[in-house]
Amino acid sequence: MQDKWTKRFYELAEHVAMWSKDPTTKVGAVIVGKDKREVAVGYNGFPPGVQDLETRLVNRPLKYVFTQHAERNVLDNCLFSTDGATLYATKFPCSECAKSIISRKIAKVVSPKAEGDKWTKDAAFSKIMFSEAGVIWEEFISG
Repeated sequence: MQDKWTKRFYELAEHVAMWSKDPTTKVGAVIVGKDKREVAVGYNGFPPGVQDLETRLVNRPLKYVFTQHAERNVLDNCLFSTDGATLYATKFPCSECAKSIISRKIAKVVSPKAEGDKWTKDAAFSKIMFSEAGVIWEEFISG
């Protein structure tokens, strides 16, 4: 069972995910500073200023070109030091996001396991990088 703070911050990430305009996949991410007083949020979507037109959102190949993952979004939105922080994400971070997470010195990632063949294969690379860089991954188990 997860501790109360893990559950609270993960639930915040789930709430933030609902802000996404993606019609099929809504992902949220929250970064919490070492002292649990600083919080940043992000969700998957187009970068600021890029029009999130329905024609782009329903065209998967085009949507993937325009979409910024929630993890990258929260890292870009974070205005405090992420050194030693924890990142909560409603999906397991892809290998590209893992690189940014490691570069920003996030100490711990809390997320569910990767699901689906495509994501499970990519998650294996994220796990290798997290392990080598000393980033702790904790599986979030709801309930």
